[in-house]
Amino acid sequence: MKGKVGLVIGLAAGYVLGTRAGRERYEQIKEQALKVWNLDPVQKQVDRAKDFTTSTAMAIPGAVWNGAVKVTRAVQGKDATPGQRLDAAIKAGKDGSEDVAKAAERSVSNIEKKIDDASPDGAKKS
Repeated sequence: MKGKVGLVIGLAAGYVLGTRAGRERYEQIKEQALKVWNLDPVQKQVDRAKDFTTSTAMAIPGAVWNGAVKVTRAVQGKDATPGQRLDAAIKAGKDGSEDVAKAAERSVSNIEKKIDDASPDGAKKS
């Protein structure tokens, strides 16, 4: 109950202080935030983050797709018995899952490396 009362008091205080500052102050804060956002160094980092996430995030779906293609091809073997096709599909599925796991590990490794490279003091994580 104490937490709820504190929350209500905090919301009420924020509302009162916010309305006193008014729309004009809000617009000033918003304008300053947009100026900072549009600075070249900030946009450069935004672009780097977008490029990195796109390249890293696409590794896993690519591995999943390749695995699905391998399984599909294994199942469609024309000169094989149903048992042989099943065995080939199982093997292709295992290989595909290993490829996805490797892609995920590479993605995590790349992310950790970027985080380490981006740390201000260049310190490696422990």
